[in-house]
Amino acid sequence: MSDDITPRLALPLLQPGQAQKETTHNEALALLDLAVQASVLAMGTNVPPASPVAGNAWIVGAAPTGGWVGQPRSIAGWTSGGWRFVAARDGMAVWSVADEQVARFGGGAWTLGVLAGSRVSIGGIDVVGAQREAIVEPSGGIVADLEARAAIGAILGALRGHGLISV
Repeated sequence: MSDDITPRLALPLLQPGQAQKETTHNEALALLDLAVQASVLAMGTNVPPASPVAGNAWIVGAAPTGGWVGQPRSIAGWTSGGWRFVAARDGMAVWSVADEQVARFGGGAWTLGVLAGSRVSIGGIDVVGAQREAIVEPSGGIVADLEARAAIGAILGALRGHGLISV
């Protein structure tokens, strides 16, 4: 197999005149099978399962043992040819079957269930936007009813401002 690899997923590249090109090609396909639309059974596991099933994958923990030594935080997948690993890169996302959430890799760690963005749009309508100023809670006052109305008005204004309710 060639020592030349792709820069992102470290997929092996074919070489001109290379014998047994199918070996290199099949290795690249096995790694792509792990990385594309990735789904793992569990996250942060350090010990490889005793009886893995071909096609199953895990996110390796920080202190791997056994067949996973040297592959911390990688995606480990079992294939008919043994363990294959895809090194985690910033921006990678996988579905964690056990947690029923998306995990994302960034800053050297996997984060489970955290979504980041600047807005949420449903059907072309922004329903959540940037966070606005805090609403001052009513305090004191002679007429509590006026303060309650003012607080409710501020809440409604904030909800409208975020697009959570219509104007």
